Amino acid sequence: MRSSSSDPRSLLDALRAGAPLPAFPAEAVESARALVRDVSQAALASVEALPEPLALAALEAAVSDGHTALPEALSSSAVKPLAKAAKKALYQLRSRGVAVAGPARAAPAEPPRAAAPETLNALASAVTGSGERALVLARVLRGAGVEVVQMQLSDERGVVALQLGDRNRATWRKLVKDGLAHGGIVELPLEEAAALLAEAAGTNLRTRTPFPDGLDVVLRHFGVQPRLSPTELPPPELEDLRRALEADVLHDTVELASWLPPESDMRALVQKMDEVVHSPLSLSDAQRQEQLQAAVLGVARDFFTPEVRQRYALRLWRMADYFERSSRPREAELARAEARRLFHGAQEPFSRFAERLFEKVVALVAATGARAGADTGPEQAAPAPSLERRSPGGLIIP
Repeated sequence: MRSSSSDPRSLLDALRAGAPLPAFPAEAVESARALVRDVSQAALASVEALPEPLALAALEAAVSDGHTALPEALSSSAVKPLAKAAKKALYQLRSRGVAVAGPARAAPAEPPRAAAPETLNALASAVTGSGERALVLARVLRGAGVEVVQMQLSDERGVVALQLGDRNRATWRKLVKDGLAHGGIVELPLEEAAALLAEAAGTNLRTRTPFPDGLDVVLRHFGVQPRLSPTELPPPELEDLRRALEADVLHDTVELASWLPPESDMRALVQKMDEVVHSPLSLSDAQRQEQLQAAVLGVARDFFTPEVRQRYALRLWRMADYFERSSRPREAELARAEARRLFHGAQEPFSRFAERLFEKVVALVAATGARAGADTGPEQAAPAPSLERRSPGGLIIP
């Protein structure tokens, strides 16, 4: 037989009568008294926090008063003795005709979420001196297939060529491996490549350059909307002037070594050089060199109009990302500095990068002996490489 100090009914009577219960902490007794005064509002956590005999007394109060909320809540309690007693209390209430909710049912399991579609990195080539580059995007198809789109982008016209086809996974992996090993290509996250495509497609629209066949399909498959607003670059930073004074070394990189001015501007410079070299004036070597340098600077200043400055700025900005991805942080820093200054119209000191672009023409002429008006112009003396070459795996690389 239970002692009166632990019997739920006796404890309930004592709590309601205000009788002392020295066997329990005073705070617990006061909490229990408050709970049994209005057991319909008793919270599960408050009852579970009581010493077990006092908690059972509160449960007894619920049964006595015909309230179901507390026993229903306690029936799923993690405190096993209370859960067991609550289930017994619910049985007693049902026997007395009190409506009791059925046992709680587990919520139906959510169907497994479909795995996010796998994304594949894109590939991008270096930018050529005419502002063209290759961009390769890939999209996983059902099964083991990969949709591969190879595009040639122009910063003046947009997307100018496109090839779309399906490959299997093994072929795609080999294309990527061979392309990266061959050089001239870096990997890009798909979202960054999609941004380049959006910019190029917007250029098509702004310049009224027709979309190549298949571009609409590619835009839809990759969820890309053409971006009509021109790209803006951030303003120059404090250190950009210092960095830009060294930007001519960018022409020493493999990628920018082949950058040359347009043919018409090369001819204009060769004409001025010819005038200096064949001047009727008697000039010392030093004077001739000064005049040649002045000719280079003059043609370069004429060429780099505000529009051309921004065009070359964006080319350098793209190349800065390319240098960074090919582990050349110094070149990336110099390219970004020069890009910011060119884009925002910094005039003085004049860009060493721009001047070096034309100095390379002088070097070509000196190496080939070309003259203005001769049968071999500068473009013949140093023919520009074809805009299309292929990696061993078959990727087009400008």
